[in-house]
Amino acid sequence: MEEFILSLDEGTTSARAIVFDRESNILGIGQYEFPQHYPKPGWVEHNPEEIWEAQLRAIKSAIKRAKVEPGQIAAIGVTNQRETTIVWDRSGKPLYNAIVWQCRRTAEMVEEIKREYGSLIKKKTGLVPDAYFSASKLKWLLDNVPGLREKAERGEVLFGTVDTFLIYRLTGEHVTDYSNASRTMLFNIKRLEWDDELLELFNIPEGVLPEVRESSEVYGYTKRDILGAEIPVSGDAGDQQAALFGQAAFETGMVKATYGTGSFILANTGKTIRYSDNLLTTIAWGLGGRVTYALEGSIFITGAAVQWLRDGVKIIKSASETEELATKLKGNDGVYFVPAFVGLGAPYWDQFARGLIIGITRGTGREHLARATLEAIAYLTRDVIEEMERLVGIKELRVDGGATANDFLMGFQANILNRRVVRPVVKETTALGAAYLAGLAVDYWNDIEEIKKLWKAEKVFEPKMDEETREKLYRGWKEAVKRAMGWAKVVGN
Repeated sequence: MEEFILSLDEGTTSARAIVFDRESNILGIGQYEFPQHYPKPGWVEHNPEEIWEAQLRAIKSAIKRAKVEPGQIAAIGVTNQRETTIVWDRSGKPLYNAIVWQCRRTAEMVEEIKREYGSLIKKKTGLVPDAYFSASKLKWLLDNVPGLREKAERGEVLFGTVDTFLIYRLTGEHVTDYSNASRTMLFNIKRLEWDDELLELFNIPEGVLPEVRESSEVYGYTKRDILGAEIPVSGDAGDQQAALFGQAAFETGMVKATYGTGSFILANTGKTIRYSDNLLTTIAWGLGGRVTYALEGSIFITGAAVQWLRDGVKIIKSASETEELATKLKGNDGVYFVPAFVGLGAPYWDQFARGLIIGITRGTGREHLARATLEAIAYLTRDVIEEMERLVGIKELRVDGGATANDFLMGFQANILNRRVVRPVVKETTALGAAYLAGLAVDYWNDIEEIKKLWKAEKVFEPKMDEETREKLYRGWKEAVKRAMGWAKVVGN
């Protein structure tokens, strides 16, 4: 009986499931959006039950569309929005809404901790202290949800990022992998264990934490009443690390950028832990008894800015319109958009930056806003790549995510970087990476050499812009960013 791999790709706005065959072909996709909750300005939450329901519907839809039976699924891989923090009891019932990675409610708390302990946290975790990560979110929950800390001290509370919550619901096992653990700001990436000093700093009882495992091994089996079969769940990686794996970026210096709600650029640094003041050092994956590290630039808002054009100011009806609008102009006419809706991530790390549109005249129209939004995504990517080049040699950028379908953006990205941008045949590289990790654990694929041969380029974008134009545009961008930084402190919000 032919077998397949099921990948669960749980994102910030939707839950997806994809069925792959041995050649990395997509046989079926299921996708369902779930609501975003904004209790206060700068606060972002999800209902974990809504995540679970959307993911379960996506699984069943993908299997149905692939025309396979649950018993034909050889393994399940999980990839997820990282840092988002969930607490639940041992029955699997959530005890509060998930606090999403975008949420800024703990910004002031982290600023205080950063002043005294920033270098310590960076050394142990590779992370720049920020409200983005899980530690301060978990502390906030324990300090602010009535009775939660007392329950945690009694061993009645389980914490996890979204991967852990989904795996627990599927199998009953409380586990995570190295890549997700390294995003909590509680995990020592050198010693590969939860760090006692950081747990004390954030006042978090160790008993709430999941067991940390490799990214490719059998964690447990799905409960029969969920999918009708006991299927091994054997792959787990945070979405960006999974995308790096799905891009077959197995060698030191290979780089990928994923364009989603935010954009995330990862460079494989192999066995070596490399530190940068303005980038994150993270664990890419644990595989075969070896941990691979990466440098990461996390850009909080990119695709979400396009969503804002559609849902906020309503100047477009679909994301695809931006390409047509942008190409109506020969240039940007001096209009820049800094999409710092929730602050700026790498390489600026300004929690108090806010969104800015500058250069507007009476002649500015929606095509300028569309173009400025797409250009901003490319500028932000260059900001990160320039930081990475100080530590890792970079020849090309492999790209994935929904926005890569936009040829204007990909061409502009190649121009502003002055290096080629490569779009793969299979654009679902995040889900594919989780599938590869799951398949390797059950010998569905033999090794990474077999996986390397499966990766193929669909289109290569070569830089065509002259240096003078490129640098003039980029200087304008840097000036716009300066004006956006620290704005929340100015207005007190």
